[in-house]
Amino acid sequence: MKRIDWTNTALVAVALVAAGCAKQAAEPHGEDHEPWAVTSWGERYEIFAEADPLSVGEVSKSHTHVTILEGFAPLTEGVVSAVLIDSTGAASAFTQPKALRAGIFSIEIKPKTAGTFDLVFRIESAAGTEEIRSGRVQVGLPGHPGGLVEAPASPTDAKGVAATPGSGDPVSFLKEQQWRIPFATEWATSGFLNASVSGPARIRPAAGGEAVLTAPLDGVVVPSSRLYVGLAVARGGVVVNLRPRATSGRSYAEIKSESQLATQRLARLEDLFVAEAVSRAELDRARGAATTLRAELDAVSGAGTGVPVTSPLAGRIAEVMVTPGEAVAAGAALARLVQTDPLWVEVGLRPDLAGALGTTLSGLVIQGGPGQPPTAFPARAVRLVSRAPGVDRATGLVQTIVEVRGAETLRLGTSVQAEILLPGERGGIIVPAGAIVDDAGVPVVYVQPEGESFLRREVRILGRQGDRVLVEGVGAADRLVTRGAAAIRRASQMSSGEIEGHVH
Repeated sequence: MKRIDWTNTALVAVALVAAGCAKQAAEPHGEDHEPWAVTSWGERYEIFAEADPLSVGEVSKSHTHVTILEGFAPLTEGVVSAVLIDSTGAASAFTQPKALRAGIFSIEIKPKTAGTFDLVFRIESAAGTEEIRSGRVQVGLPGHPGGLVEAPASPTDAKGVAATPGSGDPVSFLKEQQWRIPFATEWATSGFLNASVSGPARIRPAAGGEAVLTAPLDGVVVPSSRLYVGLAVARGGVVVNLRPRATSGRSYAEIKSESQLATQRLARLEDLFVAEAVSRAELDRARGAATTLRAELDAVSGAGTGVPVTSPLAGRIAEVMVTPGEAVAAGAALARLVQTDPLWVEVGLRPDLAGALGTTLSGLVIQGGPGQPPTAFPARAVRLVSRAPGVDRATGLVQTIVEVRGAETLRLGTSVQAEILLPGERGGIIVPAGAIVDDAGVPVVYVQPEGESFLRREVRILGRQGDRVLVEGVGAADRLVTRGAAAIRRASQMSSGEIEGHVH
């Protein structure tokens, strides 16, 4: 019987050249004597097993690569079993409790009877227990061994949807390479995206949502005033306290003397008013003069409660222009306030796109910065405020204002890319934006038919919504590379001719 010496590096290299690390055996082989391989996916794990032919009474080694899908890391500790299940439901389990190397478990399969069996891999580890159906295998007799006869079903096989045929030569990208970089795969999924228009945008306060507080009189900022950028203030809440400041040119003694005289005169007038010897108007003038002089005396002496400056809106302090204890003149700017809810998003749209806008919007998506996810707002949180009647001569765009509620995470004044969602949907295959690679101006994705083999697939982008892209050219039964696609592209461009394989 033909056997593979898994420790012989030279033989592995030859096998890689001729057969792509034995993965051509993932197709059904019947009574072929060649090694076979199978790739299957569960909810928690990916299985990529390379095995010797199966024969009754003889040991077939299955070098089983186990990847934890969350984080796409090799399984280092756990128990991995290959289970053969016959037509009666009887099962034979072959178990390996220890990894040969990180992610690789060498399972010895020694079948007792010939026939066709369902193949199941059972994984037990801290990441969870899962059984993954991995197709059907044929166990042969000595001299006529078997292998994989039926590949595992994809998630859509039961619905009769086949994977999109591949094109071009497969790109080899080994498990050891996948485990070393940020990498992930997932099944292509169907979905719907709204029609949309997008353009450069700027976040700004809503109309009437910005105010500058000014000093109503000459004064000193009370030292106990707490002023800092970002401070939340309520409508009518006190933002700054000012202690009135006496006018220049008069000493404390002069103001004190005038205040005493005014107080004494007020007391005499009050007695005379009781006797009906003076008018109420004269009494009120005296009372006002006495009050003013007392306030002026308090200002000069450092006493007094101060004059509160309140906020005309609910929002946050965006800028502070004074410091506690600073003397300010009447009319001086103290602080700038902004309203943070709602906000306005000013979007510049091409004239042809601006024409597609109606009064009803289905949502808004603000693209995040590098490495940041987009922020989406539902239809109930957005409202079209206005659309400019003409084109901005500086930009050639039509300025459109969208009001957003519940958008405290957006930073005022920032420039972003905004996408306005319109009524109406379009269905198809939805892929993450990270799955698409720009290959010399052509958008491509990489499909994984087997554990270490990838196919380049050109796609046509039909629409975008945040980090979701509607594409044409991918089937619902395709397994896509969603992280690490650029690394596969680089591997495909290598022209050194060197063969890289694993040593089993």
